[in-house]
Amino acid sequence: MSVQDQLHRYLFENVAVRGELVNVSHTWQDIIRNHDYAEPVKTLLGELLVATSLLTATLKFDGDITVQLQGDGPLTLAVINGNNRQELRGVARVKEGAEIAPGSTLKEMTGNGYLVITITPEKGERYQGVVGLEADTLAGCLEDYFMRSEQLPTRLFIRTTEQGAAGILLQVLPAQETSQDDFNHLAMLTETVKAEELITLPANDVLWRLYHQEEATVYDPLPVMFKCTCSRQRCGEVLKTLPESEVDEILEEDGKIDMHCDYCGTHYVYDAVDIAAIRNESVSDSDQLH
Repeated sequence: MSVQDQLHRYLFENVAVRGELVNVSHTWQDIIRNHDYAEPVKTLLGELLVATSLLTATLKFDGDITVQLQGDGPLTLAVINGNNRQELRGVARVKEGAEIAPGSTLKEMTGNGYLVITITPEKGERYQGVVGLEADTLAGCLEDYFMRSEQLPTRLFIRTTEQGAAGILLQVLPAQETSQDDFNHLAMLTETVKAEELITLPANDVLWRLYHQEEATVYDPLPVMFKCTCSRQRCGEVLKTLPESEVDEILEEDGKIDMHCDYCGTHYVYDAVDIAAIRNESVSDSDQLH
């Protein structure tokens, strides 16, 4: 993890607006490293990673957010999952045989698509919101989502280059009164941020350049990192749920079962002895229940 990969929260003193600035450059590289994605897909995953980190930072509870794009275009799925500890992972899927040309836009990649945001607290009800991909950019689609679902004026500024990915979120504080003019003024200042500045400069330098005439409190940063939740034990749990005949058939044909994690590229291989051990464990667990 790099010192670059951090999220900074800040609060304006005289206006009821909060801000977040995140750099996810190394985390982005960790997510795309084991995949042969076309450049526009890599860029979209970088944007999605920035957005998910910023949204996850708005959580007031322990839990996670999954932000996914689905569509009928060549790119059928792009998804990032993150939790309140800023541990993130993601993957994209392209139709078999489909090609994504350099410079493809969001609409050209997803076709008729929609954005799904799923919020899963560790305690409490799961919530899911869906909005059509009507704006030209991911940031625009997310801003639409916030206006429709939470009625909170929100602006997202996402920048990606070959060097990295970073972004800023501005949002009116819930249950607070802020004039549209004040919010628009801060948004106009933020809009001037250059990709190179946002990605390469320390966060405090960027915030000073943008808001040196405003009074803002910047809080201690949170580290951002790639973390996959897969494990050999979890894959074994999945195998327990499959019909034994199906598992035996794969073993007979291939001599092994190879479980591949789409997120990190890890392979978990099970032979007949491993499968027998998993089944014995299931029987033991069942006996304990009785």
